[in-house]
Amino acid sequence: MTMGTVQGAGVVVTGAGGGIGAALARRFAAQGARVVVNDLDLARIEPLAKEIGGIAVAGDASGTVDAAREALDGTIDVYCANAGLASPGDAFADEDVWAAAWDVNVMAHVRAARALLPDWLERGSGRFVSTASAAGLLTMIGAAPYSVTKHGAVAFAEWLSLTYRHRGIKVHAICPQGVRTDMLTAAGSAGELVLAPGAIEPDAVADALFEAMDADRFLVLPHPEVADYYQARAADPDRWMRGMNRLQRQWEEGSGA
Repeated sequence: MTMGTVQGAGVVVTGAGGGIGAALARRFAAQGARVVVNDLDLARIEPLAKEIGGIAVAGDASGTVDAAREALDGTIDVYCANAGLASPGDAFADEDVWAAAWDVNVMAHVRAARALLPDWLERGSGRFVSTASAAGLLTMIGAAPYSVTKHGAVAFAEWLSLTYRHRGIKVHAICPQGVRTDMLTAAGSAGELVLAPGAIEPDAVADALFEAMDADRFLVLPHPEVADYYQARAADPDRWMRGMNRLQRQWEEGSGA
């Protein structure tokens, strides 16, 4: 992996069966990286691996590091923790919904970091990319498990960055709003109200990541307006929550929630 490029880098992308993951895998491969694509279902990633000249490694994202490292001849330079669950629901969502969201959206990142960090710290380089969400900086109506766990994903990525950046570890948190993927469909009527009007294509997310890598920037904001929302939320939390509550009521009135 040469400075400023990913030429020859060993890259892993979890949740690469479609959407943002597939877009990231294509972009890294186009830039000359050696790419492992991961998904629970091998049939979802085999065509992509063939298309980009990559390697398909099926299985749970939480345990993919060892197999991916072996497939890349022992070295992972960039790890994209992209697999995620949309997990709509409120405070009364079933315990298994909360548990699954926590496991995939947060703990899979923690487990990957545990497996990656010893090697990265020894050689003084490595790049961890967390696909979080604008919901992890703001929140999302109608999706308590998703919002809470995406906050967790951002917090863990932030912790990794502030803890290890002086030791050569680069970390990026991707925080888009609506992206035209299966997860947007899974967001239901709340997604239609809040996310669909400004939804972008997955390729735009890959563009934003590469721009952030070039700039050595932690937050990756494919929707630049999220920075303004984030600042407004921090400057006046009560005003922000009143505005979000108005959006909640609008959604309830329109959906019968």
